[in-house]
Amino acid sequence: MKILSYLLSPIFGLVFFLILLLFHPLQWIGLKIGYRTHKFVVDLMNLCLVRSLLLLGNTVKFKKHYEIPKNATIIFAANHQSLFDIPPMIWWLRKHHPKFVSKIELGKGIPSVSFNLKYGGGALIDRKDPKKALLILADFAKRLKKNTWSAVIFPEGTRSRDGKPKSFSVNGLKMMIRHNPEAYIVPISINNSWKVFKYGSFPLGLFNKITVETHQPIHLKDKDINEALSETEVSVKKHITQS
Repeated sequence: MKILSYLLSPIFGLVFFLILLLFHPLQWIGLKIGYRTHKFVVDLMNLCLVRSLLLLGNTVKFKKHYEIPKNATIIFAANHQSLFDIPPMIWWLRKHHPKFVSKIELGKGIPSVSFNLKYGGGALIDRKDPKKALLILADFAKRLKKNTWSAVIFPEGTRSRDGKPKSFSVNGLKMMIRHNPEAYIVPISINNSWKVFKYGSFPLGLFNKITVETHQPIHLKDKDINEALSETEVSVKKHITQS
């Protein structure tokens, strides 16, 4: 199996990089036309990135057990296992205009990805400057409310390399809630995306069944903040498999 991975990984890497190169100028054109055109380009790019995983025999399945409220700000809170957590959420949650909070280092040097993080409505924060990061998060939270966009937050802070969930750091979530008290939190459990990198960055793992599973929305106006955050963490972790 690992020998096959050595053969397929370079092919996948080339296709993945070509997708990013192709959509970089398309994003620039889309942004010049307007937000909706740029968003359409980004959505399509992420669909292509999800489908590219098939080159490695990896599949992604989206499971939605409850209806997600429409025309409302949603705070999607998910565990984090790899970079392949992100394209499926952008594609399948596209109707909710998901925006990401990312580290500032990702805002340059990566075709398509850096462009979208800078101009697509997300937030880039410097983890070495917590005070400034909170101000950026506050501004981000206000934009969510103004535009009825949604946020995707990874409260663990860093990726789990072995799939085991980490403790949540809730400061970012609290900032989102403070400026969006009428929003909903939707817990998300991601499984098996870490296995794509089980050997490290090369070669890549093959034939994994990645799942992205949403759970019952929590309406913040009906809950105490700490209760809502505790319920969110329990819901996310309850559905994480560690096999």
